[in-house]
Amino acid sequence: AAALLVAAAWLIAPIGCRAGDVREKPGAGMVGGDDRAAEWTIPARDYQSTRYSPLAQVTAANVGQLTLAWSYSTGSLRGHEGAPLVVGSTLYLVTPFPNELVALDLARHGALRWKYRPPVLRAAGGAACCDLVNRGASYADGTIYFATLDNQVVAVDAEHGRERWRTRVGDINRGESITMAPLVVRGKVLVGNSGGEYGVRGWLTALDARTGTIAWRAYTAGPDEDVRIGARFKPFYPLDRKPNLGATTWPGQAWRNGGGTVWGWISYDPALNLIYYGTGNPGPWNHELRRGDNKWATSLMARDPDTGEAVWAYQFTPHDLWDHDGVNEAVLVDLTVDGKARKVALLPERNGYLYVMDRASGEVLSATPFVHVNSTMGVDLKSGRPIVNAAKTPRAGTVVRDVCPASPGAKDWQPSAWSPRTKLLYIPHQNLCMDFGTVEANYIAGTPYVGAEVTMKPGPGGNRGFLTAWDPVARRPAWQLRENFPVWSGALVTAGDVVFYGTMDRHFRAVDARTGARLWDFTTASGIIGQPITFQGPDGKQYVAIFDGPGGWAGAVVAGDLNPGDSLAAAGFVGAMGDLPKYTEKGGTLNVFALP
Repeated sequence: AAALLVAAAWLIAPIGCRAGDVREKPGAGMVGGDDRAAEWTIPARDYQSTRYSPLAQVTAANVGQLTLAWSYSTGSLRGHEGAPLVVGSTLYLVTPFPNELVALDLARHGALRWKYRPPVLRAAGGAACCDLVNRGASYADGTIYFATLDNQVVAVDAEHGRERWRTRVGDINRGESITMAPLVVRGKVLVGNSGGEYGVRGWLTALDARTGTIAWRAYTAGPDEDVRIGARFKPFYPLDRKPNLGATTWPGQAWRNGGGTVWGWISYDPALNLIYYGTGNPGPWNHELRRGDNKWATSLMARDPDTGEAVWAYQFTPHDLWDHDGVNEAVLVDLTVDGKARKVALLPERNGYLYVMDRASGEVLSATPFVHVNSTMGVDLKSGRPIVNAAKTPRAGTVVRDVCPASPGAKDWQPSAWSPRTKLLYIPHQNLCMDFGTVEANYIAGTPYVGAEVTMKPGPGGNRGFLTAWDPVARRPAWQLRENFPVWSGALVTAGDVVFYGTMDRHFRAVDARTGARLWDFTTASGIIGQPITFQGPDGKQYVAIFDGPGGWAGAVVAGDLNPGDSLAAAGFVGAMGDLPKYTEKGGTLNVFALP
C-alpha cells in the first residue's frame, strides 16, 4: 500500500504549492549579539553553529535561582531531539513523527496559538533506523520551514499556521527518511536525507524558499556530475583531486547504495559564500563488501549555496570501518593557530578527533583525540588521513574486541556550543567502546543493509558520557564532567558564562563556563536528549527551554520498548544502555525556566 501511495510521479514535485512572501533579509540568521539577540530563529541560533547567546540576565551568580516558568506536553512519547524556535512573542516546536508544527504564545505562558498537521505516510516509521525523531525547524521572513520523516519539506505561514507549500523530496520505499532541521540560506531551503543503514544514496537538496521547487541536488557518491564536482573543486590534499572519486573508490556500482546520507547540521560562511555539512557512513557496515575509500561518505563538504557546486571536500575516515559518520556540526570561528590568524571550522567528530580546519581551503591544522581512541593511531597531517590500527580492523569470522570509540563515535549528532568569551568549545559526548563482528549483507530496497553485529559497552573509567570544555588552540580539555549515560543532548552557552545541557537520567544542568563547577540542577519528568535554547520573552525576562523525552539511538531501549537484556538490539546500543529503563520512562515535555 505504501508503494502505491508514494507514486514516482510526485517524489520530487511540489504538493499543494502556494507561493508566499518569504523574502529573505540580508544576513538573516546572523544573530550573534545583534538586535535579534532575544530570538532563536534557526537551529544553532547563528549560521556559524555556535549555539551561543549574548543574553546575560542569567549568570553564574544567579542561575541557581532558576525556576520552572511553564511547560507544554507535546503529546508524543518518542525521542525529542529537537530545539524550539522563538520569533517575536511566539515559540514554535516540531514534534517527533507525525511531525506536528505547534505555535505557542509567549505572552500567555505558552498558550496554544495554532497547530499545523501535515498529511504524512504512517508507513514512514518503518524507514527510520534510529527512532522517529525530528531535530527542529528554521524561520525566514514570515515562514517556518521543517521536514517530515516521510520526506516532505513544508513551508508554513508563521503568523496563521497556513501551509504555503509542501514538496516531497524522497521515497520511504527506498529506505529514505528525513530527521534533520533544514537551514535557509540565500533563498534556498537546504535539507538532506537519512537512511544510511538502508543502503540509500545520500544527498543534499536545495529548494526555492518561495515556491518549494527543487533548485539543485548534490549526491554524496557517484560520478562528478552527480556530486556537483567541476572546475571550482579544489580540495587541499592531492589524492582527493582525481576525477570521479565518488564512483571509482567503490567496487562496481556499489556507490548507488552506499549511504553517505546528510542528516546532521549545516553551517554557512557569508564572506566565503560557502555552506559546510558532513556526510554519513558508507553502507553497509561490513567494509569487506565495499573496498576502496568510498568517497564522499564520512566527509566534510564545502559548497556554493546558490549552485550546489562543490568547492572542496575532506574525508575524515576513508573506507570507514566502524560506522563513524562525519555528520557532526562545523563550528565556524576565527582563531590564531600557531601564530597565524585563521578562519577555521571546529569539528568534534565521531572518529574521536577534534579537527581544527581552515574553512577556506580544507586543510587540517590539527586533529587531536578528545576521548580514548584505539581504532586509529592518529591523523597524518601531511596526507590528512587517519592511521588505521590493523589490530582493530574487522575480519570475516572474527569478533574484534574493545574497539574505541564505538559506532556512535566519540560524539554523535548532539551539537556543541562555542563561547567567544571563553574561547572554549563545549562538547556533549559519549565514552563507549564495542565488540564488532561482520556478517553477510544483501541489498533489498527499503530494508536494513548493515552486515555487522555489535555490542557496545562503557569506555575507560566506566562512565558512559562526558561534557568536555575543549581549548582548540591548546588542543586539550580545559575541564571535563563525567556523566553516567552518554550526554545525548545538545549544549548551550551564554554571555552570562553559563553552559546548559541535559542528561538521559532526567537532569537539566547549568555549569560555570570557565570552571565547570555545577551551579544548578533540575529533575525533569523524563530523560533529556533535546537541545537547550535561551530567549528573551515579551516581559523582558531571559528564559531557558529544553525538551525532555528519551529516545533516539541511545534511548531506543526506552522509546522502542526493547528488551534490556538483548545486547545486540538497536545495532548494539542496548548493550551499553540496558539499565536506562531504571532511570527514566517515556516522556515528551517542553520545559521553560526563568529567574523569579
